[in-house]
Amino acid sequence: MGLKIATIGGGSSYTPELIEGFIKRYEELPVSEIWLVDVEAGKEKLEIVGNLAKRMVEKAGLPIEVRLTLDRKEALKDADFVTTQFRVGLLDARAKDESIPLKYGVLGQETNGPGGLFKGLRTIPVILDICKDMEELCPDAWLINFANPAGMITEAVLRYSNIKKVVGLCNVPIGMEMAVAHLLEVEHSRIRIDFAGLNHMVYGLEVYLDGKSVKDKVIKMVTELDDSSFVKNIQGIAWEPAFLKALNAIPCPYHNYYYKTRELFEKTKHDAETKGTRAEVVKALETDLFELYKAPELDIKPPQLEKRGGAYYSDAAVRLISSIHNDKRDIQPVNTINNGAIASIPNDSAVEISCVITKEGPKPIAIGDLPVAVRGLVQQIKSFERVAAEAAVTGDYDLAVLALTINPLVASDKLAKEIVDEMMEAHKEYLPQFFKGELVQGK
Repeated sequence: MGLKIATIGGGSSYTPELIEGFIKRYEELPVSEIWLVDVEAGKEKLEIVGNLAKRMVEKAGLPIEVRLTLDRKEALKDADFVTTQFRVGLLDARAKDESIPLKYGVLGQETNGPGGLFKGLRTIPVILDICKDMEELCPDAWLINFANPAGMITEAVLRYSNIKKVVGLCNVPIGMEMAVAHLLEVEHSRIRIDFAGLNHMVYGLEVYLDGKSVKDKVIKMVTELDDSSFVKNIQGIAWEPAFLKALNAIPCPYHNYYYKTRELFEKTKHDAETKGTRAEVVKALETDLFELYKAPELDIKPPQLEKRGGAYYSDAAVRLISSIHNDKRDIQPVNTINNGAIASIPNDSAVEISCVITKEGPKPIAIGDLPVAVRGLVQQIKSFERVAAEAAVTGDYDLAVLALTINPLVASDKLAKEIVDEMMEAHKEYLPQFFKGELVQGK
């Protein structure tokens, strides 16, 4: 019997990445059914991208059946793996997450600060509903979540659902590995990085080339770059060499939000005023992509998709699924339960860390305490994620204000409340847990 994959958010522009990954790894991962699921609002995109997926499979000559549906339960029944890549409120909601905080002098982004909070508040109730369906329809399936904020969502599933076979996935670590390989002009397979931290708050604590440490060399090379992110689709500002040398670790691109808050705010504000928010830019990119996807002669993943931000998604997602299915016991960075791997984080919390991937799931590689220079920031963001997840589940307005006040991108409780109030109203349609009639709980 072949494997059944159910992809929630199947109408995503990322889906051709995923399909390409399953095609490339078919010999080691015998998938027989891929179910692409979406909601009524995404029906047109689902049909466009679904038909492209069918053409890709047909060109590859593989016996994989691609099914399109708006019925989530039909797709989940007896699935072996469930992947989630949906966006509650679509890109219009993301645009609000990015633009509203800027009015208050605060960075807005889909996993950081107010934007990360509200994406979590919208997304967590939906993922927990999916988990309930999985308990009934495919209790032995693995949930592979790619939806942002991936760390907060993994935290919520571990804490508030009965699904324990869950892994959160991000393409940032694999992007960092690829970038280091590019800097050193070697094949990616020769590079390994010891990752530890949280999603979009992960550090490369050690870098190996053919098993030998090259961290000092890589840090020196990164200090000489004009772009501190050095990863595709995320533009940063050059690091101060003294800072990076003393940090003695490789930051991820999203550390720009915390270590370069003022500069990145000014840049983000300027870009929003001149080019539009990232959501607006992506919306234009997606319009062009879906026009490409419609072409009946197109039967491959178009190279233009890399501009969307999903580089290496298929490598990361399908590599993980294959390693679980085949008990490969290779090392990959994923979001999973800590279980003592990072001494500075509670055992029952989600962390992003290098793991040995087995048929029983990820086994985190213990690192002990995080370096003192990064420990406090990681713990602060974990507190933010924990309180935000509780707010999402309970619909507690006060907890939402507390979560945003904890976040280092917001300077005061008064400011946090003002932002929460405006964003609650802006996203009201997708936050029913906070509204009883017309009153926000706690106000």
